[in-house]
Amino acid sequence: MEILERLAHTVLAALLAPLLLGVIARTKAAFAGRRGPPLVQPYRDLRRLLGKGAVYSTTTSWVFRAGPTVGLAAIVTALLFVPLGTLPAAFAFPGDLVAVAGLLGLARLFSGRAALDTGSSFEGMGASREAQIGALAEPALLLALAAAASAAARGGGDWSLSGILPALSGASWIAHGPTLAMVTFALLGVFLAENARVPVDDPATHLELTMVHEVMVLDHGGPDLAFILYGAALKLWVLGSVIVAITVPVRTGSAWVNAAVAAGGMVLVAVFVGIVESSMARLRLIRVPQFLVGAAVLAVVALALVLR
Repeated sequence: MEILERLAHTVLAALLAPLLLGVIARTKAAFAGRRGPPLVQPYRDLRRLLGKGAVYSTTTSWVFRAGPTVGLAAIVTALLFVPLGTLPAAFAFPGDLVAVAGLLGLARLFSGRAALDTGSSFEGMGASREAQIGALAEPALLLALAAAASAAARGGGDWSLSGILPALSGASWIAHGPTLAMVTFALLGVFLAENARVPVDDPATHLELTMVHEVMVLDHGGPDLAFILYGAALKLWVLGSVIVAITVPVRTGSAWVNAAVAAGGMVLVAVFVGIVESSMARLRLIRVPQFLVGAAVLAVVALALVLR
């Protein structure tokens, strides 16, 4: 039974993560007064891409081919350290939150390196912007998780994600409400930046001078593009599950009920992303660092409050 619980979140994420992309698309369509694509459209897209072949430029090397595979492997590995509700992660050790941040950085490193390997200055521009965004988002992520860990430690948690997130509850909000609120806002900023969503990036843009993540994957196709899209869906789930664990700390005594509530919270996170992308434009590129520095400042203040 314990083994089943440890593997449950990984299996659920693997099956349901693409559904979040469908929820986002339907939410945006609803705001635009359209019906929108089916919720299962991301699954159809993945199946279609997996059935195609891949074409590689003669200027690329093994780095370009390895980029999507290593990126997906890194995100799947990060998923193994993240719990869902009170369902424990497949693996856990004190300080694994640093490993999760490092694995997300590894995925970004290889995607950027694959973009540079094409020899295209256009994709190099996107890789440069992605590196800048990642360099600003990672400190905010680590500081926010450190603040959440400190709040959870007061409630009996430890410094692993499987100890931090399940230890948070309604009582934690009563004791550390301002801290957890600032942690939530900081993580939301990181969530939008890491997943290339508005207001940091626009996954639907086709304007050359404003593209960041999308320009990095222009030369990928077939199974490689499927790996990238699936990795993006899993990354959305990984960071979203952290936010849900903090904002919806339902603790009924049944791990499966708590996991079901958390899965429902993931749908709400996807709806939130759709609302944000439908109600505001992306920031000017020079404003993105200010946005992420603001998230880091919130995380620093939250950490200072919980440690005082």
